[in-house]
Amino acid sequence: MKAHDGMYIDGAWRPAAGQDVIEVVNPADEQVLGTVPAGTALDVDTAVRAARAALPGWAATAPAERAARLGALRDVLVTRAEEIAATVTAELGSPLEFSRAVHAGVPVAVAGSYADLAATYAFEEKVGNSTVHHEPVGVVGAITPWNYPLHQIVAKVAPALAAGCTVVLKPAEDTPLTAQLFAEAVHEAGVPAGVFNLVTGLGPVAGQALAEHPGVDLVSFTGSTAVGRRIGAAAGAAVKKVALELGGKSANVILPGADLARAVKVGVANVMSNSGQTCSAWTRMLVHTEQYEEAVALAAEAAAKYGDRIGPLVNAKQQERVRGYIDKGVAEGARLVAGGSESPRERGYFVPPTVFADVTPDMAIAQEEIFGPVLSILRYEDEEEALRIANGTVYGLAGAVWAGDEEEAVAFARRMETGQVDINGGRFNPLAPFGGYKQSGVGRELGTHGLSEYLQTKSLQF
Repeated sequence: MKAHDGMYIDGAWRPAAGQDVIEVVNPADEQVLGTVPAGTALDVDTAVRAARAALPGWAATAPAERAARLGALRDVLVTRAEEIAATVTAELGSPLEFSRAVHAGVPVAVAGSYADLAATYAFEEKVGNSTVHHEPVGVVGAITPWNYPLHQIVAKVAPALAAGCTVVLKPAEDTPLTAQLFAEAVHEAGVPAGVFNLVTGLGPVAGQALAEHPGVDLVSFTGSTAVGRRIGAAAGAAVKKVALELGGKSANVILPGADLARAVKVGVANVMSNSGQTCSAWTRMLVHTEQYEEAVALAAEAAAKYGDRIGPLVNAKQQERVRGYIDKGVAEGARLVAGGSESPRERGYFVPPTVFADVTPDMAIAQEEIFGPVLSILRYEDEEEALRIANGTVYGLAGAVWAGDEEEAVAFARRMETGQVDINGGRFNPLAPFGGYKQSGVGRELGTHGLSEYLQTKSLQF
């Protein structure tokens, strides 16, 4: 697509307040795709004012009409799926097949789920002698990451619109073209002017201005835990609601009796998906000591098959970060059984699929989020040690458990300090709540739990 040279504010593309631009680079070949405006605090203020002006009308709109607009948005996303996939592939580097299935496909399901919820959700209920109203929280400042650029936008904007909120979106600077495509889709779907607004820009400028703006009632952010802390602090100073979906270091626990070959194969695929740039990736594989070497061999074999099947990392900074962690793992004494820090290509921000064995829980590669195609395999002696290792990080976003007996897997999963656990390869559910424990975040996304983040309650006593 051709990049817009303005901001989408109050239902139209408008010139940016400043002259600075952001170059959008294809991470596969390092070529510049185009430029978008680098928004300023003035652009953010203009967008927030538009959102505030549109709020009373949209909040008063019947849920059935809000559902209709979301249904229309879903339909537009379907018709433009190929363009979306191509755009994500160009600016993120994701293989086109993956972009079609996940980056373009999942947002359609999520948008559709909120079209259904907007039409069926009980925005009013009786509790004894009280009537409880669930009302929109107000203007939402949505700050989204680059790793799943459309999914993360839809996972915030769709429930906000379903709730009756208005939105100002600040997307990641690495993937703004996908956000501009979404703004076009919102316009085509007939969402009223001012209900959705887009400001492209840098996090420390436009993102900070949005998080701190007094006209924003809720900040919904997905990204690193470090930035999430700053946003939480800024929101706390204003006593402003936040929803934070942050980092992860998820454990994939393979219990004795599980189908080891399948568990390892699926586990490696999970880590390599999206070039490892997934906050919920199972980057720690925990295997009983008696099956450990077999699992290591299986993982190394599986990772080797991804050599030419994964895309690059999003930018040069991310490539250097991941390569640095790989070198650190070697320096800490972990055994490199696949991949390494050398780039497999002359151009593009590629890192080979990498697997470490003999990883101990105190190593940096077992504790810190790498955000690349790097798997650490740890051994355990019994289930209690496995649980201590699984829960032994500051994160708690996702995880997996494999066992021959499903009840055994469920019992272990109940003891894991994490927001979502897949049992024996359970499938993704767009209606299930997603979010973390500990430093993995505050609040939930998706389904009714995601909708409730954008609502506030009022009780009327009779």
